[in-house]
Amino acid sequence: MYQSLALTIGLRYTRAKRRNHFISFISLISMLGLILGVAVLIIVLSVMNGFDRELRQRILGMVPHAMVQTTDPIMDWQSLAAQVTNHPEVTGAAPFVHGQGMFTYKGRVQPVMFHGILPAAEKQVSILPEHMHTGSLDSLQAGDFNLVMGDILARNMGLKVGDKVTLIMPEASLTVAGIVPRLKRFTLTGIFKVGAELDASLAIMHMQDASRLKRLGGGAEGIRLQLDDLFTAPAVVTAVADSLNGDYWTSDWTRTHGNLFQAIQMERRMLALLLTLIVAVAAFNIVSTLVMLVVDKQADIAILRTLGATPRDIMGIFIVQGLVIGLFGILVGVLLGLLVALNITELVAWLEQLFGFKVLSADVYFISYFPSQVKLDNIVLIAGGSLILTLLATLYPAWKASRVEPAEALRYE
Repeated sequence: MYQSLALTIGLRYTRAKRRNHFISFISLISMLGLILGVAVLIIVLSVMNGFDRELRQRILGMVPHAMVQTTDPIMDWQSLAAQVTNHPEVTGAAPFVHGQGMFTYKGRVQPVMFHGILPAAEKQVSILPEHMHTGSLDSLQAGDFNLVMGDILARNMGLKVGDKVTLIMPEASLTVAGIVPRLKRFTLTGIFKVGAELDASLAIMHMQDASRLKRLGGGAEGIRLQLDDLFTAPAVVTAVADSLNGDYWTSDWTRTHGNLFQAIQMERRMLALLLTLIVAVAAFNIVSTLVMLVVDKQADIAILRTLGATPRDIMGIFIVQGLVIGLFGILVGVLLGLLVALNITELVAWLEQLFGFKVLSADVYFISYFPSQVKLDNIVLIAGGSLILTLLATLYPAWKASRVEPAEALRYE
């Protein structure tokens, strides 16, 4: 009887036209606040999830999870790679040579990082072969001095496949003409595009060519490791180095990109907290709506009490009314948030094309587009938390309604 009475009258009060239009206006504002708060919270968390995913898949797919290096060139890198892959957490290993320099082409100069790789082994430790925009890694042959570079770097230099570009090394050579910088011409045979900051700063060449440039005698500088769980990188690479015979030092992604990952995690938590406060404010706006409604409906409450309704019945009526407002706002907010979150990449790209500006530039940010990843547990947590806040917001006005004395309410009617 209690549930039937509270639900029936609560729904009737929600649908009924009110004499006091100000109450209806405040109720609408409360509902809109919930809709916007829930929708924005879903959108922002989905975008932060997308950034987190792209960091793991793209940035950490291009940079090594861990590295084992030594001060001397590693001539027999095959046996070293075989030793490190004996660790159960290591899923792949490949040799590398890396360095820095400057590219020059038709008067344009651009700083660059270059990596020397073995094309056949690169797929074990990198996503690079899957993101070749033009050309192929197979074009990198020892002694040919070919290279592939990022899409943004190629565009900034005005390069296309087949062009020759000069690499200036940060070293000098003593010749009969005096001290001159070391130069080497390369042919661009491919362009990769991973949609990250590496597109603007990275060039790839064959390991033997890079080794000759750095005068390593054809050896490697170290071994790149691919791990089953990248979050175990510090412990795993330390254990791998301890198992090797020799003076090896290690590095892992937490040292090179760990600050970026931690910053994304912190920003996600802080934004979730701030936006949850917005939802809380919107939910507690229902308090003012119901308090004014209680004042407006005092005569009705008194009549219900004289007809036998208990304080618990009256309390249930206003809880139902507040929950209906909250449920509708939360439902519409979830639908609106999902609609925008699932299409935000295309929406931002359309706005960029329409207004001619770039929201995320790969020269500044680690990716050049808005990612999004909707997670079911986030949706359930947001909707459930908002519903709990709405329920809490209805308790005080409902309790005040249950305390209305019929005689006092009907005295001046």
